[in-house]
Amino acid sequence: MEKNNERLKKVLGISDMLSLAIGAAIGWAWVVFVGEWILTGGTLGAILGFIIGGIMVMFIGITYAELTTALPKAGGGVIFSLTALGFNWSFVCSWALAFSYLGVVAFEVISFPSVLSYIIPWMDSGLSYEIAGQRIYFSYALVGVAGAVVLTIANYKGIQFVTWIQKALTLGFTVVGVLLLIGAFTHGNVQNTKPLFADGFEGLLKVAVITPFFMIGFDVIPQAAEESKFPPKTFGGLIILSIILSAAWYCLIIFCVSMIMKHDALKSAEFVTAEALTIAWNGHFLAKYVVVIGGMCGILSSWNAFLVAGSRVLLSMGEEGMLPKWFRKVHPKHKTPTNAVLFIGLVSCLAPFLGKQLLTWIANAASFSSVFAYMLVATSFLVLRYKKPEMHRPYRVKHGKVLGIIAIVLSAGMLLLYLPCMPSGLKPVEWIIIGLWVVVGIIMYSFVKFKTKNYAK
Repeated sequence: MEKNNERLKKVLGISDMLSLAIGAAIGWAWVVFVGEWILTGGTLGAILGFIIGGIMVMFIGITYAELTTALPKAGGGVIFSLTALGFNWSFVCSWALAFSYLGVVAFEVISFPSVLSYIIPWMDSGLSYEIAGQRIYFSYALVGVAGAVVLTIANYKGIQFVTWIQKALTLGFTVVGVLLLIGAFTHGNVQNTKPLFADGFEGLLKVAVITPFFMIGFDVIPQAAEESKFPPKTFGGLIILSIILSAAWYCLIIFCVSMIMKHDALKSAEFVTAEALTIAWNGHFLAKYVVVIGGMCGILSSWNAFLVAGSRVLLSMGEEGMLPKWFRKVHPKHKTPTNAVLFIGLVSCLAPFLGKQLLTWIANAASFSSVFAYMLVATSFLVLRYKKPEMHRPYRVKHGKVLGIIAIVLSAGMLLLYLPCMPSGLKPVEWIIIGLWVVVGIIMYSFVKFKTKNYAK
């Protein structure tokens, strides 16, 4: 097909890529959800849950590592699945990827004003309305819109400025993590970590099933691969390193909070990590502000990274005939996927008006979507090992066929945990959201097949 001649700039270095991947994975969950994880799985159960999830993601990451070095094009999974499985299955994979990225972006949009309200209480007042049983204040929504406008403009202007912002944000939440670790060793108590397990193996599974959603940052690297200025072989190590660092971060935060806070105190704390650092600092009022600022850095870094990744997926889908040609536009000066960025920016501006409860359901549905896409990428990896064994692979994984099968099995196993019959299964409303996305996908697929029959394989 006709490709866009205005390609993306090759300006990203190793530190740029790593900050995008780690920043994407961290987000703000470590500020508010860590207490829920500990209460659900226990201290050790929650840590093991993230380790198990990290191992699963690691196998997927290995397949991504090889494929990214072999096919370093914007879009990542779009290109991998298209090369291996053809247009039809690639559309399914790409549609799932698009949903997972849009889900993260939408969740971060509402998270930003939620965290900000912790230090600016007046945001809980003024005009409001209700969706899904939750009151939504216009002040909340407008703060989210403001953030969306700023990040959209930054991404529109160019990837270099975006990665500079990303590095600063990543450094911001890293500093908070170091302060929390110091607090755990100076004011923590090992007795506070009990119980090590809560609700047995079931609790551990409940934690494990949500971990892919909090560690999908590694696949930002394949999406931006075309904009790198370093040898393709380097992608493999970067992807693996980003997964290890992301899993280690969550385990570290769980450990630190458990050391500092007693189990009962976790139940009543709104922002658990902020409360933990406040305790470690002997109640100093600045502690909560430090953590909230770190949390905001995490939110913005994740939001920013997935805006980068999501726009590249939409660009690639547009170029491969899976979306209207409008998504193929690349800015002649800034070399950014202009229309894809603007589309995600529009979604970001609308998202905060839906409220936290609805966006939480969307985020959970997007988690399922991300694991499903992982399974198809792992399948693509295995198919290409048989279909194109001669393909140049700068980062070639040993025992690739075995690892590919393991990645597929683990992904399928994780998908089973989302079923309604499982303790960790999705709620009916979340399945409805998935169903609606599938319906929209069928409509889009029918449209592009009708308009561009030459893409059918």
